[in-house]
Amino acid sequence: MKGPLFYSKILLFGEYGIIKDSKGLSIPYNFYNGALKVDEDPSEAAIASNKSLRRFADYLNELQKNNPELVQFDITALNADIEKGMYFDSTIPQGYGVGSSGALVAAIYDKYATGKITVLENLTREKLLKLKKVFGEMESFFHGKSSGLDPLNSYLSIPILINSKDNIEPAGIPSQTENGQGAVFLLDSGSTGETGPMVGIFMENMKQEGFRQMLKEQFVKHTDACVDDFLKGDVKSLFSNVKRLSHVVLDNFKPMIPAQFHKLWKHGIDTNDYYLKLCGSGGGGYILGFTEDIEKARKALKDYKLEVVYNF
Repeated sequence: MKGPLFYSKILLFGEYGIIKDSKGLSIPYNFYNGALKVDEDPSEAAIASNKSLRRFADYLNELQKNNPELVQFDITALNADIEKGMYFDSTIPQGYGVGSSGALVAAIYDKYATGKITVLENLTREKLLKLKKVFGEMESFFHGKSSGLDPLNSYLSIPILINSKDNIEPAGIPSQTENGQGAVFLLDSGSTGETGPMVGIFMENMKQEGFRQMLKEQFVKHTDACVDDFLKGDVKSLFSNVKRLSHVVLDNFKPMIPAQFHKLWKHGIDTNDYYLKLCGSGGGGYILGFTEDIEKARKALKDYKLEVVYNF
C-alpha cells in the first residue's frame, strides 16, 4: 500500500503576524513530500512513525467524540491500517518550518475523514475556513495551538493568501522567471527548531505594550506590503519592503534567530546582497532568504547550504 503524495509548504510571509491578523502567503514546496505507506520489512523510522500514528488515532477519536459536528473519521479503518504497520513515509525534514506535520495531517484527512471536502469541488470561502478549522484541531496534536494553514496548503497544493483570520483564498502567484537572477531561497541553519517554545516566547512578548505596537506599526505593515508586492510582481518595491521586514525581525525577534546567524543577518542588510527572514517559527530549521542576485548571495553565503525555491 502507498497513498498519494502530500507536499511541504513555505510560508513566504506572515509568520507570527497571522496570529495578529497580518496578511500571509503560503506556497506548496514540491521538493519535499510524504505519503502513508505499509512495508513488509519496516525500518526503525517507520516503526517510530507507526507508534506516533497510534497516539494520533486516539487523539482523533477523542476529537470526533468531543466535536462531532466538525469532523468524523473512519477510525476502525485507520486503526486496522495502523495494526498492519502503516506509517508516514516522508522526506520533509522535521523541525525545519516546512510543514512536516501539516503533510501528515492532510494525508490522514484525505484517506480517513468521512464526508470530507475534496479538492475537486468549488472551494468557497466557507469550505476553506471549515477545512482550516478541522486541520487546526487535528494538527494541535503535534504543536499545541495550530492555525491549520500548513495542512490546508499541503492538502490543496495551491498557493493560499491569508487576508485575515476569517478571510483566506486561493492565490495566483506570478509565474517564475526561468534563469531569473532574483530568487527566494532556503538557508539550512543546521539545527532543528521547536515550534511550541518559540510561540511561547512570542506570546510572552505580546504582553508588552511596546512589542504589540511594534508588531502592528512595523511588522504587520511591512508583511502586508510584501504580500501585495509579491502578488503584483512588483519586485523593486518587494525588495525594499523585505529589507525593512528583515531589519524589524533582527531588532525584535532575536530569540527566534539562531545566535550564529545574527551577524549574517545584519551583513545581508548592510550589503544588500541578500535579506533574511524567519521561515515558520524560527529557532532553527530553515531561514528564508531573498536576493536580487543569486550569485552574489551564493558567494556571501558560501559556507551554507542554499536551496532556491522561486526565481524572479
